[in-house]
Amino acid sequence: METITYTVRKGNTLFGIANFFGTTVDKILSVNNITDPNMIYVGQTISVPVDTETSGFIYVTRPGDTLWSIAQRFGTTVEDIAKKNGMCNPNMIYPGTRLYI
Repeated sequence: METITYTVRKGNTLFGIANFFGTTVDKILSVNNITDPNMIYVGQTISVPVDTETSGFIYVTRPGDTLWSIAQRFGTTVEDIAKKNGMCNPNMIYPGTRLYI
């Protein structure tokens, strides 16, 4: 099982993060040595275990995202993301775009 780095945003909970990435709160707690699941804060960087072999997920782009930065964050390539999403022009993404990773 691999991990990705995720920066906590306003409104995030560990349950929501775990659900989004297809993992469990217990796994996130374990990987990050977090003792209180209610004590995460905006801007905190956590490691999230993901099974890149068997699961994919949807990422919603944010202002400033590029396919390159998204690929780096999730340990994949621009080409792979573009192919999975049928993108003709990988330079054209907009905030709010749903991408299969």
